Amino acid sequence: MKWLGVLGLVALSECLVRIPLMKVKSIRENLRENDMLRDYLEKYPYNPARFLSLYHQPRQVNFEPMRNYLDMTYVGIITIGTPPQEFRVILDTGSTDLWVPSIYCKSVACGGHNIFRPQLSSTFQSSERRMDIAYGSGRMSGHVGYDTVRIGGLVDENQAFGLSRKERGNLMEFSVFDGILGLGYPGLAIKGTTPVFDNLWEQGLLSEKVFAFYLSSRKERGSVLMLGGVDPSYYEEELNWVPVSQPLYWQVHMDRITMNGTVIACNGGCQAIIDTGTSMLTGPHNSIASVQQSIKAKVSNGGEYSVHCDTVDTLFDIVFVISGVNYPVPPSAYIRKDRSGACYTNFESYQTRSPDTNTWILGDVFLRLYFSVFDRANNMIGLARATSSL
Repeated sequence: MKWLGVLGLVALSECLVRIPLMKVKSIRENLRENDMLRDYLEKYPYNPARFLSLYHQPRQVNFEPMRNYLDMTYVGIITIGTPPQEFRVILDTGSTDLWVPSIYCKSVACGGHNIFRPQLSSTFQSSERRMDIAYGSGRMSGHVGYDTVRIGGLVDENQAFGLSRKERGNLMEFSVFDGILGLGYPGLAIKGTTPVFDNLWEQGLLSEKVFAFYLSSRKERGSVLMLGGVDPSYYEEELNWVPVSQPLYWQVHMDRITMNGTVIACNGGCQAIIDTGTSMLTGPHNSIASVQQSIKAKVSNGGEYSVHCDTVDTLFDIVFVISGVNYPVPPSAYIRKDRSGACYTNFESYQTRSPDTNTWILGDVFLRLYFSVFDRANNMIGLARATSSL
């Protein structure tokens, strides 16, 4: 007897009835015969720690698998409409709105992507509301519609989303994703609309007002967005909770950034945005220049900062100190090697009109190392070292 289940064990304990057993095909055998085993195992990989953790979770957690594209972009698959139309979207804590390409879009960037066809959905409702969103490396404009969105096994009815008419920027044109699903605060959303996460909560589909991210490193599969709860098998030790300093972005106060015990940036404190939609570690120009100098990086012909690959083993961790807790990022994370064998840093700068701006963006380079929980009920972010054995 491999496994009878809880009800089976109770029945055996209450009455000593001998039940004849017959040989039946296992789930694995049925899946293998129907050539479905590989797809099933990729979507639901076996992990004993995760399996056991389910019995210690008082609330349900909904999982949305994500695909890792070369450690640069993490994409989940959602559907919109009835019957469902499928889209690859960035699950982005640095924005709030949901949008996808539509049949109305004539931009080059819309070519080669899945597009939403409202006439094929029996549940679609149009509106006159406009949507115009600027990102760090692209822009979209269009109008707002309403339809059923499915994500992580949840059915989100009457969800506002954008149908793009124009998409501009290299990010949009050469991207592996179709659109973006924002998970920031409602204050960033298009006026008069309710974001996806808030709509899920208001419809009673989530047991807790939280979501969490586990981002795999150098593995295409394994990354996941958790909705409505947290699976503790994805992180090690305890979560460290940090209050959100400004409930628009997922923004916190950062104490300083150090290397080998010396402050190299954020001296006296600064702000940091925890952003799953940003690949790099991003900061103000002067701060990034200080970091690049500390690791002896030089500007290459393409404008990126490069280092000699043989110096990586001699460099120190760069430590981000948040609420008194050290979050070290090792050279193996903040330096990458391209296909030609050259090594570049994973730091990038942004220009700002205000010289006093001192806000960092801790993107996927940071979040691959640290499991992140976003608690809307208490306006807190939880961070813990991500499990490396998954």
